Amino acid sequence: MRISYRMTAAVSALALFSVSTGSARAEQLNVLASFSIIADLAANVGGEHVSITTLVGPNGDAHVYEPRPADAAAMANADVVLTNGLQFEGFIPRLVQASGTKAPIVELTKGGEMLKGADDHDDHGHGHEGHHHHGEFDPHAWQSVPNASVYVKNIVEAFCAADASSCDVFRTNGEAYLQELAALDAEIHASLSQIPEARRIAITSHDAFGYFAHEYGVTFLAAESVSTESEVSAAEIAQLITLAREKHATAIFVENITNPRLIEQIAAETGIQVGGTLYSDALSDANGPAATYVEMMRFNAQQMANAMRGQ
Repeated sequence: MRISYRMTAAVSALALFSVSTGSARAEQLNVLASFSIIADLAANVGGEHVSITTLVGPNGDAHVYEPRPADAAAMANADVVLTNGLQFEGFIPRLVQASGTKAPIVELTKGGEMLKGADDHDDHGHGHEGHHHHGEFDPHAWQSVPNASVYVKNIVEAFCAADASSCDVFRTNGEAYLQELAALDAEIHASLSQIPEARRIAITSHDAFGYFAHEYGVTFLAAESVSTESEVSAAEIAQLITLAREKHATAIFVENITNPRLIEQIAAETGIQVGGTLYSDALSDANGPAATYVEMMRFNAQQMANAMRGQ
C-alpha cells in the first residue's frame, strides 16, 4: 500500500507540474521581432515571460528580405510585433496585410534622436545620387547606444500594455538592462576618444554607421547608401577612393551582411588594410563575436579602435 500511495502521489505531482508548466507557457507573450538586434533587446526585457520569433535572423539583411508563408503565420499568432520603423523593414506592410494580424505594430525608433538620411546630409558619408532611399531619416538608429535605450523603453511599454500582470518584471528587467547599456555607452566613448580625431576615419560597405559617427565622433565613408538594395557604380567607387585619399582614411571594414568584394577592391586601390568585419544590421550567430547587441557594439568599437591605431 505504501508503494502504491507513493506512486499515486508521484503521478499526481507530475500531472500538476505538467498543468502548471503548460499554463506558464500559455501565459508567455508571443513576440514577433523583425530582425535579430530587436529580438535580443526584447529578450533582455521579457526574459522567460516572452516567446520570441525573429523574421530576419543572424547575419541576415532586412533591406532585401523576402517574407515566407511561415512568417505570415507567425505574425498572425503574435501578441506584439516589434519593428525598427523609419521604413527599414520594407516588407512589413505586406506581411501585416497578408497575415491579417490584430497585434500592435510597435516602431521602436519613436522618441529617439533621428538623423537625416544620407541623401539629406553629408556629415559622415559622400553623395549617393541615384541610390534608392528608404525615407527622410536614416533608419539605423540602434548604432547609437542611447537610441538603443529608447528602443528598450518602448519594448517595456509595449510588453506592459500586452501583459499587465507581468509589467513589474518587464520594468525591473528593463531597468537592469538600461544600466548595462549606459555602462557600454561610456566604455565606447572612452575607447574611441583616446584616438586622435584625424585618425577616426573609416570606410564601410553601406551607410549604416551614421548614428555611431554622430554619437562617438567617427567619420564614415560608405560605398552604398543607407540601403543595400542599390548597386554602386564605377564612378561612385572612384569618387569614394578619391575621398578616402583626400581625408586620409585609416581603416576599412567589410560588413557581415554584404559581399566583401567591393571593400576588397577599394582596399587594394587605396592601400588601406582591411580591419576586419563590422556587424551593422544583424547580429552574428550564437558562436560568433556579436551574438548579442552589447557584444556587437563592443566588438565593433574594438575593431575600429584597433584598426585606427594601426594594430
